[in-house]
Amino acid sequence: MPSALESPEAGEEDILRYEEVEDDAVSPMDLSELLKEGTKESHDRAENTQFVKDFLKGRIKKELFKLATVALYFTYSALEEEMDRNKENPVFAPLYFPVELHRREALAKDLRYFYGEDWKEKIQCSEATQQYVDRIHHVGQHEPELLVAHAYTRYMGDLSGGQVLKKVAQRALKLPSSEEGIQFYVFDNISNAQRFKQLYRARMNALDLDKNTKEKIVEEANKAFRFNMQVFDELDKIGRSLAEEAQDGGFPVHDGKGDIRKCPYYADKLGTAGPGCPFHAAVGLARQPLVQLVLAACMAVAAGAAAWYIL
Repeated sequence: MPSALESPEAGEEDILRYEEVEDDAVSPMDLSELLKEGTKESHDRAENTQFVKDFLKGRIKKELFKLATVALYFTYSALEEEMDRNKENPVFAPLYFPVELHRREALAKDLRYFYGEDWKEKIQCSEATQQYVDRIHHVGQHEPELLVAHAYTRYMGDLSGGQVLKKVAQRALKLPSSEEGIQFYVFDNISNAQRFKQLYRARMNALDLDKNTKEKIVEEANKAFRFNMQVFDELDKIGRSLAEEAQDGGFPVHDGKGDIRKCPYYADKLGTAGPGCPFHAAVGLARQPLVQLVLAACMAVAAGAAAWYIL
């Protein structure tokens, strides 16, 4: 299905209108400029939350990524429900791109991949996400002009930094090259993200809004960032409570610190008499005199070889 940039309803006319605005007529009072400048600080704070910083470094546990996907599902379900409600409202209608932008169905595919066919029975809306969802519903039903702020914050981010997160998640979590599990980041009906974002900003700037309403939209966009940061903080707290996951297909190993009973291999915790913790097994073996003698000999040989190589 063609994107809005290719459709007869929203084709060359919108692109030309954007080019005119972008090249010569960008005004500090254009909504896109007000949002860009007015949310810079919030944007920086969101990018520097621990959850996002860890994510960008590839330090994302699969269980935590699944919970983040759940939070996104509830958020976009609310957002797109309110967008559908206001699709003919002039304060929002020009920004209604269901074919190009809507993410709910893509997120449903991701949740089905992670949780199975009965995924709906296995997920629930977290406290921080529910607050975000409640605000979106309030705006959509009582102040629909502010819906612009939530749509802008989410979708423009998805088409920008979200594409970086897609690659990080696929690599860090070893997800299939078929993009299962990260359909949220895949916009099949947008052939050129940069041009689409230009079109979207041009339509925002064309909305018939007074100065006071524009200021309220910027304020609401900052609220949207705060809601997102609250979800990130919630996920970060959950992440700290999760046991370390297996790396490269192996098993988590207790590092010898803290309470041994918290070790994933602690027999009593597992309720089995199976093999003990690899860390403690190795430490115990290393204390045997014969093993210590062999290790010392090996170290001596290695040191001799290194000295020979240097000479």
